[in-house]
Amino acid sequence: MDDFNGIGISRHLDWPRVSHLLRIGLFGALLALAGNLILGWGVEDGLLAGLARMLPTYTGASDGGLLAAALLGLFGTAIQALSYFGTYQLMAERVPQLLHRYRAGIFGFMIFGACGFRVPACALVFLAKHGIAEELLQQCATYFMLPAFVLFWVFFLLLTVTQIQAFAKGMTPYPRRCWVFCPLVGMAATVLANVFGNQPWANAISCAWVSVGNIWMFAGLLATMGPAGPPARLG
Repeated sequence: MDDFNGIGISRHLDWPRVSHLLRIGLFGALLALAGNLILGWGVEDGLLAGLARMLPTYTGASDGGLLAAALLGLFGTAIQALSYFGTYQLMAERVPQLLHRYRAGIFGFMIFGACGFRVPACALVFLAKHGIAEELLQQCATYFMLPAFVLFWVFFLLLTVTQIQAFAKGMTPYPRRCWVFCPLVGMAATVLANVFGNQPWANAISCAWVSVGNIWMFAGLLATMGPAGPPARLG
């Protein structure tokens, strides 16, 4: 049992398994991206503010599109979260003290990202599309979605900051510079879409910033991984 950590994952890296998990995570991120693009493709009402400004973007989707966005987000988020255990294994040998924090981030990401926020958000858009009063929608969002949204970001930041810490300090087999392959860096790139103004495709990318961040992470770690692991660490 000395070869396994507290939840039964081997302390010795199995590179094929890590690679497999990262590939599955990339697939899950692409699923979530597709759902976000369906949901976010549209033009905002520039004369309004807050939720009222964004609703025209989301309500442009058909009922079937909203269902697809909800399901793609649900399964995509769950797949991404479970695939984070590939990154988890990279830390298992050198930083066991960070594993509890990282694992909590994974479960929080899955619970509050999928069923806690993503599906209710699509349900709220569905109700808005079918004539529910804006004031009631605002109350619903505040009472039922905001708590899950806040908790999602707490756990997601816990997850990503822990990952950055482990990579930047050379506590994984990857070079230290590979800390850039974290979701926050990929998410920051989506801000560039705002430069193009109130365009349907730019709004869709802005809606997909978490999935874009995960695509950046999973793809980046895969691209820098050789047949037997990543290149040697540089200092």
